[in-house]
Amino acid sequence: MSSAPAANIAAGAPARSRIVLASLILVAAVANLNLSVANVALPSIGKAFDAGQVSLNLIAVGYSLGLAASVLYLGAVGDRYGRKLLLVLGTALAVPFSLLAAYAPSDEVLFAARVGGGLAAGMAYPTTLALITALWSGHPRTKAIALWSALGGALASLGPLLAGALLTQFSWGSVFLVTLPLAGVALAMALLFVPAHVNETTDPVDNLGGILSVVLVGALILAINFAPVPNEDALVAGLAAVALAAAVAFFLRQRRADNPLYDLDVASRRIFWVAACGGIIVFGSLMAAAFVSQQYLQNVLGYSTLQAGAAILPAALAMVVVAPRSAKLVEARGARFTLLFGYVFLLLAFLWMLLIWDEGAPYWQIALAYVFIGIGVGLAGTPASHSLTSSVPVTRAGMASGTADLQRDLGGAVMQSIFGALLTAGYASAASSAIAASDKHITDSTQAQLTKSFDGAEAVAAQHPQYADAIIAAARQSFLDGDDWAYTAGVVAILLGAAVVFFAFPRHDEELRLLAAYHAEDAVSE
Repeated sequence: MSSAPAANIAAGAPARSRIVLASLILVAAVANLNLSVANVALPSIGKAFDAGQVSLNLIAVGYSLGLAASVLYLGAVGDRYGRKLLLVLGTALAVPFSLLAAYAPSDEVLFAARVGGGLAAGMAYPTTLALITALWSGHPRTKAIALWSALGGALASLGPLLAGALLTQFSWGSVFLVTLPLAGVALAMALLFVPAHVNETTDPVDNLGGILSVVLVGALILAINFAPVPNEDALVAGLAAVALAAAVAFFLRQRRADNPLYDLDVASRRIFWVAACGGIIVFGSLMAAAFVSQQYLQNVLGYSTLQAGAAILPAALAMVVVAPRSAKLVEARGARFTLLFGYVFLLLAFLWMLLIWDEGAPYWQIALAYVFIGIGVGLAGTPASHSLTSSVPVTRAGMASGTADLQRDLGGAVMQSIFGALLTAGYASAASSAIAASDKHITDSTQAQLTKSFDGAEAVAAQHPQYADAIIAAARQSFLDGDDWAYTAGVVAILLGAAVVFFAFPRHDEELRLLAAYHAEDAVSE
């Protein structure tokens, strides 16, 4: 495998390392903010388009879908044709897709704009971590990844606050404009300060494998989202079949390709695959919890958009405080210990939300759950990403960064989709039971509106003011029943992820031995 000439890198870090890292974090911030701003606006979007819970789920997950589907392919494209080129192009394309989302005339167009924005982020976001991997090494790389992970997660958590503030004065579309000034600054800094052509490969890109990876991830996420929709069994079965066929074809292609998109030999390395699986749960938990909880705060507790957005700030603060300490913990105790420590706090968060959050929860109970989430992601995010980038050759940085982004985006998309499907099914089941238990004659069309979503129930309540209090009370209880289904799934996922890390990830001494063996093997092959 050959590579282009590297930039002059001394002492494990590039020249002007601080401004280079700041530029990469700002580019990542554009993607992170766009990822999270929609959640707080979902109730407003639902009212504007009379959208059902499934449509809201798709709008929430659309950005993650586009990002998750494209990161592997575009990471390889960046490795071959220039990471800086992909960084600049993706940041620039964020602008038109944000504008399309802001002024979308329908929920279908809004979903398409969110997917397009995710594809643009798929060019820029994985490239930030690939460049950190290529430009930094040793302990400076661990610190750089910790800052990238912490500030990225914190900025994603700030998205709801900024969106909530805008929604107090402007329409729902304003939340998609919040990143435009940041995109301009990030684009200028990327052009000026980020080095080009650092440890890039000259091997050809596996385009067929890339297309199969896009089809695989896209079909899987859509199948999960449509699973709870009545009368869509054939569509779900078709999407699942497409995902399965694409998975088989992708595996066979990667085994046979001269230069595979995804090196399965590298991916089978113990540190790599366990970190990949563990990270999916970590980052998926953050995004899925934000997705459900923002609707809970507004629909059940009656928070304003600004209050709901501000409520998540403890998670952002906890991530920023904890992540630098996570880097030190990785160096001292290893990735396995740090990952499991983070999982403890994530488990506490979901158990707290499941058992404590109810219709009368005071804010301190809300804030404590977010603190647990922030500590958990702050601790576990660094080892999840660091283990991936440390266990691959630097010319495969795009593969490692693409997998790291799959942790965040596929994890977020899948867990949001699962949470959304369970929320939808749980809400509809509880609402149907409440209707059946009532002594009122309710038409089929009204029943469909009541069980479609919380916003649908609010619309019915507005049409029948004499029953408004009873309808809203039943809808709130139905939502609580639905989010309990989602939080229970979160508890199960975290326990499964912790079990994989506990039993399969090597302890610190063995981790260091394996990493040394990987590096020796890669040095020979290059």
